[in-house]
Amino acid sequence: MSFVAIERLSKSFGGTMIYNDIDLAIERGQICVLVGPSGCGKTTLLRTIAGLLEPDAGHIQLDGRDITGLAPKDRGISMVFQQYALFPNMTVRQNLAFGLQQQKMPGREIERKVEAMIELMGLAPRANARPAALSGGQKQRVAFARALVLEPKLLLLDEPMSALDAQIRKRLREEIKRLQSEVGFTAVLVTHDQEDALIIGDRIAVMKDGRFEQVGTPLEIYNRPANRSVAGFIGDFNVLDPVMVDQAFGRPAESSWAIHPEAIELSSLDAPATPGAGSLVTEGTISSVRVLGSVIRYTLDVGRTSLQANVLNNPSLEPFRSGMRIRIAIARDNVRELAD
Repeated sequence: MSFVAIERLSKSFGGTMIYNDIDLAIERGQICVLVGPSGCGKTTLLRTIAGLLEPDAGHIQLDGRDITGLAPKDRGISMVFQQYALFPNMTVRQNLAFGLQQQKMPGREIERKVEAMIELMGLAPRANARPAALSGGQKQRVAFARALVLEPKLLLLDEPMSALDAQIRKRLREEIKRLQSEVGFTAVLVTHDQEDALIIGDRIAVMKDGRFEQVGTPLEIYNRPANRSVAGFIGDFNVLDPVMVDQAFGRPAESSWAIHPEAIELSSLDAPATPGAGSLVTEGTISSVRVLGSVIRYTLDVGRTSLQANVLNNPSLEPFRSGMRIRIAIARDNVRELAD
Protein backbone atom coordinates (compact mmCIF):
# COMPACT_ATOMS: atom_id res chain seq x y z
CA MET A 1 0.00 0.00 0.00
CA SER A 2 1.17 3.56 -0.72
CA PHE A 3 2.47 5.68 2.15
CA VAL A 4 -0.41 8.15 1.63
CA ALA A 5 -3.60 6.73 0.14
CA ILE A 6 -6.64 8.89 -0.56
CA GLU A 7 -9.59 6.69 -1.49
CA ARG A 8 -12.92 7.82 -2.95
CA LEU A 9 -12.83 11.11 -1.06
CA SER A 10 -15.70 13.59 -1.47
CA LYS A 11 -16.43 17.01 0.00
CA SER A 12 -19.18 19.57 -0.56
CA PHE A 13 -20.18 22.91 0.96
CA GLY A 14 -23.81 24.02 0.95
CA GLY A 15 -24.74 21.66 -1.85
CA THR A 16 -21.74 22.63 -4.01
CA MET A 17 -19.43 19.70 -4.70
CA ILE A 18 -15.78 20.68 -4.14
CA TYR A 19 -14.32 17.31 -5.10
CA ASN A 20 -16.05 14.01 -5.69
CA ASP A 21 -14.88 10.39 -5.41
CA ILE A 22 -11.17 11.15 -5.92
CA ASP A 23 -8.19 8.84 -5.39
CA LEU A 24 -4.52 9.68 -4.96
CA ALA A 25 -1.48 7.61 -3.96
CA ILE A 26 1.84 9.07 -2.71
CA GLU A 27 4.92 7.01 -1.94
CA ARG A 28 7.21 7.53 1.06
CA GLY A 29 9.77 10.30 0.47
CA GLN A 30 7.88 11.89 -2.43
CA ILE A 31 6.69 15.47 -2.83
CA CYS A 32 3.30 15.45 -4.53
CA VAL A 33 2.20 18.81 -5.91
CA LEU A 34 -1.48 19.67 -6.26
CA VAL A 35 -1.72 22.22 -9.04
CA GLY A 36 -4.64 23.83 -10.80
CA PRO A 37 -6.61 27.05 -11.21
CA SER A 38 -8.13 28.90 -8.27
CA GLY A 39 -11.27 27.22 -6.97
CA CYS A 40 -10.42 23.73 -8.29
CA GLY A 41 -10.44 22.17 -4.79
CA LYS A 42 -6.73 21.74 -4.06
CA THR A 43 -6.62 23.77 -0.81
CA THR A 44 -9.82 22.14 0.44
CA LEU A 45 -8.25 18.74 -0.19
CA LEU A 46 -5.09 19.76 1.69
CA ARG A 47 -7.13 20.94 4.68
CA THR A 48 -9.09 17.67 4.63
CA ILE A 49 -5.84 15.67 4.76
CA ALA A 50 -4.74 17.84 7.70
CA GLY A 51 -7.98 17.11 9.56
CA LEU A 52 -9.14 20.74 9.51
CA LEU A 53 -12.14 19.68 7.40
CA GLU A 54 -14.16 16.46 7.57
CA PRO A 55 -14.87 14.67 4.27
CA ASP A 56 -18.40 13.67 3.32
CA ALA A 57 -17.20 10.25 2.17
CA GLY A 58 -14.02 8.28 1.61
CA HIS A 59 -10.87 7.51 3.54
CA ILE A 60 -7.35 8.87 4.09
CA GLN A 61 -4.61 6.44 5.08
CA LEU A 62 -1.13 7.43 6.25
CA ASP A 63 1.59 4.81 6.67
CA GLY A 64 -1.00 2.02 6.79
CA ARG A 65 -3.26 3.74 9.36
CA ASP A 66 -6.70 5.16 8.62
CA ILE A 67 -6.56 8.76 9.87
CA THR A 68 -9.89 9.94 8.44
CA GLY A 69 -11.57 10.38 11.83
CA LEU A 70 -8.53 11.49 13.84
CA ALA A 71 -8.04 14.97 15.29
CA PRO A 72 -5.32 17.02 13.54
CA LYS A 73 -2.91 16.67 16.48
CA ASP A 74 -3.13 12.87 16.32
CA ARG A 75 -2.35 12.46 12.60
CA GLY A 76 1.42 12.88 12.61
CA ILE A 77 1.11 15.77 10.14
CA SER A 78 2.69 19.24 10.14
CA MET A 79 1.42 22.10 8.00
CA VAL A 80 3.16 25.18 6.62
CA PHE A 81 0.73 27.99 5.87
CA GLN A 82 0.92 30.71 3.25
CA GLN A 83 0.98 33.42 5.97
CA TYR A 84 3.86 31.77 7.96
CA ALA A 85 1.82 31.88 11.25
CA LEU A 86 4.90 32.47 13.42
CA PHE A 87 4.51 33.56 17.04
CA PRO A 88 5.49 37.26 16.94
CA ASN A 89 6.63 37.43 20.57
CA MET A 90 9.01 34.47 20.24
CA THR A 91 12.49 34.26 18.78
CA VAL A 92 13.30 31.87 15.93
CA ARG A 93 14.68 29.39 18.46
CA GLN A 94 11.56 29.66 20.63
CA ASN A 95 9.25 29.24 17.63
CA LEU A 96 11.00 25.99 16.74
CA ALA A 97 10.89 24.72 20.33
CA PHE A 98 7.20 25.43 20.92
CA GLY A 99 5.72 22.34 19.25
CA LEU A 100 8.24 20.04 20.94
CA GLN A 101 7.38 21.57 24.31
CA GLN A 102 3.69 20.86 23.63
CA GLN A 103 4.68 17.22 23.15
CA LYS A 104 6.25 17.23 26.66
CA MET A 105 9.65 16.32 25.25
CA PRO A 106 12.61 16.55 27.70
CA GLY A 107 14.39 19.91 27.63
CA ARG A 108 17.75 18.57 26.49
CA GLU A 109 16.15 16.67 23.63
CA ILE A 110 14.27 19.82 22.57
CA GLU A 111 17.49 21.81 22.61
CA ARG A 112 19.31 19.18 20.55
CA LYS A 113 16.58 18.98 17.91
CA VAL A 114 16.15 22.75 17.67
CA GLU A 115 19.88 23.46 17.30
CA ALA A 116 20.23 20.72 14.67
CA MET A 117 17.34 22.20 12.67
CA ILE A 118 18.71 25.75 12.98
CA GLU A 119 22.02 24.49 11.59
CA LEU A 120 20.33 22.53 8.79
CA MET A 121 18.29 25.55 7.71
CA GLY A 122 21.16 28.04 7.96
CA LEU A 123 19.29 30.08 10.58
CA ALA A 124 22.05 30.39 13.19
CA PRO A 125 22.69 34.14 12.54
CA ARG A 126 18.96 34.88 13.11
CA ALA A 127 18.23 32.32 15.85
CA ASN A 128 17.55 34.99 18.51
CA ALA A 129 15.62 37.34 16.24
CA ARG A 130 11.85 37.75 16.36
CA PRO A 131 9.69 37.47 13.20
CA ALA A 132 9.35 41.26 12.79
CA ALA A 133 13.12 41.46 12.18
CA LEU A 134 13.12 38.74 9.48
CA SER A 135 12.73 39.01 5.72
CA GLY A 136 9.94 37.15 3.93
CA GLY A 137 12.31 34.40 2.84
CA GLN A 138 13.70 34.01 6.36
CA LYS A 139 10.19 33.81 7.82
CA GLN A 140 9.30 31.06 5.37
CA ARG A 141 12.44 29.11 6.26
CA VAL A 142 11.53 29.38 9.95
CA ALA A 143 8.03 28.11 9.15
CA PHE A 144 9.56 25.11 7.32
CA ALA A 145 11.96 24.47 10.19
CA ARG A 146 9.19 24.64 12.79
CA ALA A 147 7.21 22.03 10.86
CA LEU A 148 10.16 19.73 10.15
CA VAL A 149 11.56 19.76 13.70
CA LEU A 150 8.46 17.81 14.78
CA GLU A 151 9.56 14.99 12.42
CA PRO A 152 6.07 14.59 10.94
CA LYS A 153 5.12 11.59 8.86
CA LEU A 154 3.62 14.00 6.33
CA LEU A 155 4.32 17.66 5.63
CA LEU A 156 1.56 19.80 4.07
CA LEU A 157 2.51 23.04 2.30
CA ASP A 158 -0.23 25.53 1.41
CA GLU A 159 1.13 27.85 -1.32
CA PRO A 160 4.25 28.53 0.78
CA MET A 161 5.94 30.77 -1.82
CA SER A 162 3.08 32.86 -3.13
CA ALA A 163 4.10 36.00 -1.18
CA LEU A 164 7.79 35.87 -2.15
CA ASP A 165 9.57 37.71 -4.94
CA ALA A 166 11.04 35.81 -7.89
CA GLN A 167 14.63 35.46 -6.65
CA ILE A 168 13.66 34.36 -3.12
CA ARG A 169 11.11 31.97 -4.63
CA LYS A 170 13.84 30.40 -6.78
CA ARG A 171 16.15 29.93 -3.78
CA LEU A 172 13.35 28.47 -1.68
CA ARG A 173 12.54 25.87 -4.36
CA GLU A 174 16.16 24.75 -4.22
CA GLU A 175 16.01 24.73 -0.42
CA ILE A 176 12.95 22.46 -0.41
CA LYS A 177 14.65 19.94 -2.72
CA ARG A 178 17.85 20.05 -0.63
CA LEU A 179 15.89 19.41 2.56
CA GLN A 180 13.97 16.58 0.94
CA SER A 181 17.29 14.97 -0.02
CA GLU A 182 18.79 15.41 3.45
CA VAL A 183 15.74 14.75 5.64
CA GLY A 184 13.72 12.46 3.39
CA PHE A 185 10.28 13.85 4.22
CA THR A 186 7.02 13.11 2.42
CA ALA A 187 4.97 16.16 1.46
CA VAL A 188 1.90 17.45 -0.33
CA LEU A 189 2.31 20.97 -1.73
CA VAL A 190 -0.46 23.17 -3.10
CA THR A 191 0.38 25.78 -5.74
CA HIS A 192 -1.09 27.46 -8.78
CA ASP A 193 2.39 28.04 -10.24
CA GLN A 194 3.49 25.55 -12.91
CA GLU A 195 7.20 26.24 -12.31
CA ASP A 196 6.84 25.36 -8.62
CA ALA A 197 5.10 22.14 -9.64
CA LEU A 198 7.64 21.09 -12.27
CA ILE A 199 10.74 21.94 -10.19
CA ILE A 200 9.65 20.72 -6.75
CA GLY A 201 7.31 17.81 -7.47
CA ASP A 202 8.18 14.14 -7.72
CA ARG A 203 4.55 13.66 -8.73
CA ILE A 204 2.09 16.25 -9.97
CA ALA A 205 -1.68 16.00 -9.66
CA VAL A 206 -3.41 18.48 -11.98
CA MET A 207 -6.84 19.40 -10.64
CA LYS A 208 -9.82 20.99 -12.33
CA ASP A 209 -13.38 21.29 -11.01
CA GLY A 210 -12.70 18.95 -8.11
CA ARG A 211 -11.17 16.07 -10.06
CA PHE A 212 -7.72 14.96 -11.13
CA GLU A 213 -7.22 15.56 -14.83
CA GLN A 214 -3.83 13.81 -14.79
CA VAL A 215 -1.39 12.45 -12.19
CA GLY A 216 2.21 11.66 -13.11
CA THR A 217 5.85 12.68 -12.95
CA PRO A 218 6.83 16.19 -14.07
CA LEU A 219 8.18 14.81 -17.35
CA GLU A 220 5.02 12.80 -18.01
CA ILE A 221 2.80 15.81 -17.36
CA TYR A 222 5.01 18.19 -19.34
CA ASN A 223 5.69 15.94 -22.33
CA ARG A 224 2.43 13.99 -22.55
CA PRO A 225 -0.53 16.04 -21.28
CA ALA A 226 -3.69 13.96 -21.05
CA ASN A 227 -6.03 16.57 -22.45
CA ARG A 228 -6.45 20.17 -23.51
CA SER A 229 -7.05 21.33 -19.94
CA VAL A 230 -3.70 19.96 -18.71
CA ALA A 231 -1.85 21.28 -21.77
CA GLY A 232 -3.35 24.71 -21.16
CA PHE A 233 -2.12 24.79 -17.57
CA ILE A 234 1.26 23.01 -17.61
CA GLY A 235 4.12 23.67 -19.96
CA ASP A 236 3.16 26.79 -21.92
CA PHE A 237 1.92 24.77 -24.90
CA ASN A 238 0.62 26.10 -28.17
CA VAL A 239 -2.82 24.48 -28.21
CA LEU A 240 -4.45 24.37 -31.65
CA ASP A 241 -7.96 23.12 -32.32
CA PRO A 242 -8.53 21.16 -35.57
CA VAL A 243 -9.53 24.28 -37.53
CA MET A 244 -6.34 26.08 -36.42
CA VAL A 245 -4.24 23.01 -37.38
CA ASP A 246 -5.69 23.13 -40.87
CA GLN A 247 -5.10 26.88 -41.14
CA ALA A 248 -1.48 26.63 -39.96
CA PHE A 249 -0.31 23.42 -41.65
CA GLY A 250 -2.83 22.77 -44.40
CA ARG A 251 -3.87 19.35 -43.17
CA PRO A 252 -7.04 18.09 -41.47
CA ALA A 253 -6.95 16.96 -37.84
CA GLU A 254 -9.45 15.01 -35.78
CA SER A 255 -8.32 16.38 -32.42
CA SER A 256 -6.56 19.39 -30.93
CA TRP A 257 -2.76 19.55 -31.06
CA ALA A 258 -0.35 20.66 -28.33
CA ILE A 259 3.11 21.88 -29.36
CA HIS A 260 5.82 23.15 -27.00
CA PRO A 261 7.34 26.51 -28.01
CA GLU A 262 10.84 24.95 -27.84
CA ALA A 263 9.81 22.23 -30.34
CA ILE A 264 9.38 24.79 -33.12
CA GLU A 265 12.43 25.24 -35.37
CA LEU A 266 12.85 28.51 -37.24
CA SER A 267 15.00 29.29 -40.26
CA SER A 268 15.13 32.05 -42.86
CA LEU A 269 13.49 31.37 -46.19
CA ASP A 270 16.82 31.70 -48.06
CA ALA A 271 18.52 29.08 -45.86
CA PRO A 272 18.67 25.45 -47.07
CA ALA A 273 15.58 23.54 -45.95
CA THR A 274 16.72 20.62 -43.74
CA PRO A 275 13.64 19.42 -41.83
CA GLY A 276 13.65 15.83 -40.62
CA ALA A 277 11.59 13.16 -42.29
CA GLY A 278 7.92 13.57 -41.50
CA SER A 279 8.35 17.10 -40.14
CA LEU A 280 5.54 19.61 -40.48
CA VAL A 281 6.74 22.59 -42.49
CA THR A 282 5.00 25.90 -43.07
CA GLU A 283 5.76 29.61 -43.30
CA GLY A 284 4.84 32.53 -41.10
CA THR A 285 5.59 36.11 -40.16
CA ILE A 286 7.28 37.19 -36.94
CA SER A 287 4.95 39.64 -35.19
CA SER A 288 6.93 40.16 -31.97
CA VAL A 289 10.32 39.38 -30.44
CA ARG A 290 10.89 39.16 -26.67
CA VAL A 291 14.17 38.38 -24.94
CA LEU A 292 13.55 36.14 -21.89
CA GLY A 293 17.15 35.76 -20.75
CA SER A 294 18.37 32.40 -22.01
CA VAL A 295 15.69 32.18 -24.70
CA ILE A 296 14.14 34.46 -27.27
CA ARG A 297 10.39 34.15 -27.67
CA TYR A 298 8.96 34.78 -31.10
CA THR A 299 5.27 35.26 -31.79
CA LEU A 300 4.50 33.91 -35.26
CA ASP A 301 1.48 34.67 -37.44
CA VAL A 302 0.73 31.58 -39.49
CA GLY A 303 -2.32 32.20 -41.63
CA ARG A 304 -4.99 33.20 -39.11
CA THR A 305 -3.26 31.30 -36.30
CA SER A 306 -0.66 32.53 -33.81
CA LEU A 307 2.20 30.39 -32.48
CA GLN A 308 4.82 30.97 -29.78
CA ALA A 309 8.36 29.70 -30.45
CA ASN A 310 11.27 29.66 -27.97
CA VAL A 311 14.79 29.71 -29.43
CA LEU A 312 18.00 29.58 -27.37
CA ASN A 313 19.59 33.01 -27.08
CA ASN A 314 22.96 32.61 -28.80
CA PRO A 315 24.90 35.89 -28.44
CA SER A 316 26.96 35.07 -31.54
CA LEU A 317 23.88 34.93 -33.78
CA GLU A 318 21.70 37.80 -34.90
CA PRO A 319 18.09 37.14 -33.81
CA PHE A 320 15.27 37.21 -36.31
CA ARG A 321 13.49 40.54 -36.61
CA SER A 322 9.85 41.47 -36.28
CA GLY A 323 8.13 41.49 -39.67
CA MET A 324 10.37 38.79 -41.24
CA ARG A 325 8.90 35.91 -43.18
CA ILE A 326 10.22 32.70 -41.69
CA ARG A 327 10.25 28.95 -42.28
CA ILE A 328 8.68 26.90 -39.48
CA ALA A 329 9.41 23.20 -38.94
CA ILE A 330 8.09 20.87 -36.24
CA ALA A 331 9.08 17.22 -35.82
CA ARG A 332 5.87 15.17 -35.96
CA ASP A 333 6.91 13.35 -32.74
CA ASN A 334 6.75 16.68 -30.92
CA VAL A 335 3.04 17.10 -31.65
CA ARG A 336 0.72 15.81 -28.94
CA GLU A 337 -2.82 14.97 -30.01
CA LEU A 338 -5.18 15.82 -27.18
CA ALA A 339 -8.42 14.48 -25.81
CA ASP A 340 -10.65 17.54 -25.51
